[in-house]
Amino acid sequence: MPQFSFDLASRSDNRECREAIRVGSKSFYAASRLLPGDVRRRAFALYAFCRLSDDAVDLSGGSTDAVARLRHRLERAAKRRPLPFAADRAMADLFRRTAMPVALPEALLEGLAWDAEGRVYETLDDLFDYAARVAGAVGVMMTLLMGVRSPEALARANDLGVAMQLTNIARDVGEDARMGRIYLPRQWLREAGVDADAFLADPTPDPKVRALTARLLDEAHALYARSVAGVALLPANCRKAILAAALIYAEIGAEVARNEFDSVTVRARVSGRRKLALLARAVVESRRLDRAAAAAPAAPCGVFLVEAVANGLPGPRRPSRPFVDWRESFLETLQTFERLQRQT
Repeated sequence: MPQFSFDLASRSDNRECREAIRVGSKSFYAASRLLPGDVRRRAFALYAFCRLSDDAVDLSGGSTDAVARLRHRLERAAKRRPLPFAADRAMADLFRRTAMPVALPEALLEGLAWDAEGRVYETLDDLFDYAARVAGAVGVMMTLLMGVRSPEALARANDLGVAMQLTNIARDVGEDARMGRIYLPRQWLREAGVDADAFLADPTPDPKVRALTARLLDEAHALYARSVAGVALLPANCRKAILAAALIYAEIGAEVARNEFDSVTVRARVSGRRKLALLARAVVESRRLDRAAAAAPAAPCGVFLVEAVANGLPGPRRPSRPFVDWRESFLETLQTFERLQRQT
């Protein structure tokens, strides 16, 4: 007899997950509107769990107990026995539907544990290791949600996630300092003659700190450039959304540059109108991507993520058709633009 398997997450759970991303990340929410419906629902579920995890650690003041509780919740979800929360039920469905290795969300929790213990990053490579956990792992999980498991696509997804995290760090230098944290490599600070303790005590847009912010964004820019080829390896109806996310996040870095790399007294933001233009650009450019450069080896910080997928179970069939009727795609894109236009 055929075996039937039902989702654990209800419609109400899915709506709650969608609300988490709508409120928590306007940039990613805007780009996600270009995803096909089934992938978009999965992306909302993944983001809700990631947002829940990040908030749980922040609201606990960086408690290691909070990380332990999250690990327990993740273990339950991976075994299809989630605790009675919307994000947990939705995450359990993701494990079942995508054959996602539990090592990927565990990597995210490891990165959050590093935050909880107040870890500092001595070198750029150390910072890359952190970014691969809190953001590269999310990029790899997103790729699995689209039914893609090739090492090349996963390597480029890690590149994109790390680039986005470096952009976040560059944007939040002042905000992080006021919370007692510095993510800029300590080696860089010493070389520039910046006293970390003095900066934490009185965060100011020192020219030396601005120069280090610019240097970090240069690293992010190189990763964005390398990641774009990987978008060509995704299903055709997913490419424009992921390219849009990359363009919008890269634009945050461009805003930091326009503010003369002062992210201590100014927080860079991308306007709704600018996001609209970048979404339109993504729709056009996603049709002419060159996948030739996608074969570059994985960055050392992301090798363990790619290997986790290679060593896991083979995934199910892709959740959405690789090609859609152009009229359907056009109407979905037009509706997204109309929503964004009303918000500008």
